[in-house]
Amino acid sequence: MKVGVLAIQGDFEAHRRRMEQLGAAVVEVRKPEQLDEIDALIIPGGESTTFLKVLGEHGFEKLKQFVLTRPTFGTCAGAIMLANRVENPSQPGLGALNVTIRRNAYGRQVDSFIGKGSAVADLECGGGPLEMVFIRAPKFEHLGSNVEVLARQGDDPVLIRQGKVMASTFHPELSDDTRVHAAFLKMVRNGNK
Repeated sequence: MKVGVLAIQGDFEAHRRRMEQLGAAVVEVRKPEQLDEIDALIIPGGESTTFLKVLGEHGFEKLKQFVLTRPTFGTCAGAIMLANRVENPSQPGLGALNVTIRRNAYGRQVDSFIGKGSAVADLECGGGPLEMVFIRAPKFEHLGSNVEVLARQGDDPVLIRQGKVMASTFHPELSDDTRVHAAFLKMVRNGNK
């Protein structure tokens, strides 16, 4: 099993190190053709509009085909990319998650913060609060009925799953807590259910 990390921007190296720490074989994906070589994908944070520009039309369509059929985990900008509706401002999404997401919902870069959230579903290795790093974070404004909330920050859902797709509005790769990545890896290893 190979997990790809979209290595266009963002801290893709932190995701790679975390997945390797958890025992996964990891490929840094820089070209659309590399999606054919992997079983699952992580789309890291960064700037979602930059992802769109760098991917181009062909890359966007190839990525869309992948995320609609294979296990994918998006963090921050990756969560924005996976949504079917993006606001503030509006932009295309890949449509893998039945959600409306609002970009930069918690404010500007200077408003970034580290919070403690609660897992509302089993995230492996026991319970307890999750450290959550929010950097110009988006917010899930609306969740479809088939979207499962895995963790919250206050009343806000911040980690969700729909079928083979997970998304977080925070950066789990910047915390020492491995539970979020472990939950994604378990989903991949359990036949993508």
